[in-house]
Amino acid sequence: MIRLLFFCFLIVSSPVWALNEDQAPESATGEQHSEAIQAQQFMAVTAHPLATEVGYKILKSGGSAADAAVAIQAMLTLVEPQSSGIGGGAFMLYWDNENKQLYAYDGRETAPSTADENLFIKPDGDPMNWYDALVGGRSVGTPGVLKMLELAHIKHGKTPWHLLYVDTVKQARKGFEVGPRLHQLIKSRINPGLDRYVAARKYFFTPEGEPLPVGTLLKNPVLANSLAGIARSGVGYFYLGPLARQIINSVQAADDNPGHLSLDDLADYRAQERDPICLPYQRYKVCGFPPPTSGGVTVLQILKLLENQPLAELDPQGAQFNHLFTQASRLAYADRARYLADADFVDVPVEGLLDETYLERRRQLISPAMDSGKATAGNPQSAPARQDDQSPELPSTSHFVVVDKWGNAVSMTTSIEMAFGSTLMAGGFLLNNQLTDFSFVAEKDGELIANRVQAGKRPRSSMSPFMVFDKNDQLIAAIGSPGGSRIINYVAQSLLVSLNHNLPLQQVVNLPHISNRNSTTELEENSGAAALAPELEAMGHTVNVRDLNSGLHGMHKDKNGVWHSAVDKRREGSAKGN
Repeated sequence: MIRLLFFCFLIVSSPVWALNEDQAPESATGEQHSEAIQAQQFMAVTAHPLATEVGYKILKSGGSAADAAVAIQAMLTLVEPQSSGIGGGAFMLYWDNENKQLYAYDGRETAPSTADENLFIKPDGDPMNWYDALVGGRSVGTPGVLKMLELAHIKHGKTPWHLLYVDTVKQARKGFEVGPRLHQLIKSRINPGLDRYVAARKYFFTPEGEPLPVGTLLKNPVLANSLAGIARSGVGYFYLGPLARQIINSVQAADDNPGHLSLDDLADYRAQERDPICLPYQRYKVCGFPPPTSGGVTVLQILKLLENQPLAELDPQGAQFNHLFTQASRLAYADRARYLADADFVDVPVEGLLDETYLERRRQLISPAMDSGKATAGNPQSAPARQDDQSPELPSTSHFVVVDKWGNAVSMTTSIEMAFGSTLMAGGFLLNNQLTDFSFVAEKDGELIANRVQAGKRPRSSMSPFMVFDKNDQLIAAIGSPGGSRIINYVAQSLLVSLNHNLPLQQVVNLPHISNRNSTTELEENSGAAALAPELEAMGHTVNVRDLNSGLHGMHKDKNGVWHSAVDKRREGSAKGN
């Protein structure tokens, strides 16, 4: 059975939020009708129908999940430019079903070789304003997504590399229709620099300076040429060839905020294969990504902190369930702020943070009746002396999942950071501003901050691709989301509900969101969550009703071996499979 998910947008106004960590990385642009599909052989679930279609086409023609991921990312670069692209980075979990092995591929951006802890420090010694750091070359890290995809394709690919770009090259030359979401994000001016530089201004605005209207046929022949070169010559075309010079020229030509990125940084970039982190949760094995993302450790902490709570007996939309969720989240986010960063550069006590004895001590801090207030970081075994991180994190991000006919699967989160990234373009694509994910200051009260800027270091992320396995080591679910530092809450909430309640995954991702990042308790506006405010306030919570704009995409396999899709109604994603 083949069905393509359909959608209809309800446009709403999008204010320009204050740029701090409370801002959503992409403003809300309405909801679609999300209908789960079923597939017995293969499936693709992505953030845009054209990306879903190209992934489906690769799978149908005998490609692997890794092949589909390459093709999907190429198409997302074209049709969802504000969220991800070949100018950014990504984390991929890849399940090799035949060998029953889970791989973790790290394509996170790196700081230039000449960057140091003063990267975002002004001459007077104060840290830069986030507005000033965001736009331009200073914030651009070495893009990693293509090197990561190449690494995964070499190990798991079945379709020749050059064939994976054919459809996107054609689409870029033919053009695609600007949808309501892209139009609204341009119009919202969520990124203050989108019209500052010539390339982005010409691409995203009309000659009169207006946001591209819905229905505009947007062609990108420059991107078509870039992708054709990558298809023909491999990723060397990007890191060593003509595109490398275009990227550096763009970064250095932003004379109002020039960057440090060099040709040597591009040539020296290496994607990393890391060990995924997996823990038992009830009768399942839950697996996430290790540092430099904080997502894997923090989500697993939240799950394990609540493992002994009677969540299955509680209404997942009720105050008690969500109170407990926020209390575990407070504790996990406190540890995240102090300890999590790039483990290639600083000591990160991953084992200590996930140790059962340590988690049991932290569980004792959870009150079933009252909000605990701001949590402090714990002291896990082998924990270094650290100060809490100071960085805002606003990644504009996309997540997709794929399973092929052999049972191999991908759960991949990909990002350029803030919506529209640095707003610099090269080769027809946007360049990231991921370096603003570092702490702008290196130390506090004489103690170092783990996520400080260091040459070659990868900034801490919250991206949280996850996979779930049953007791027989069979993959039964994959999920992830965009959403900045709230990604962790979106994924953790979905996993807690789906693993404790017999609800379809589509229903789970559509549930109202509740978030607490060790501050206020946030309830999703225009949803049933807002009605929880009085009860939560009576338990001591400080409540903020606001937009919580996730983009959860996932899939779940039922007991009959049939895959079911999950597409977040808050964005424009789709699913397709056989």
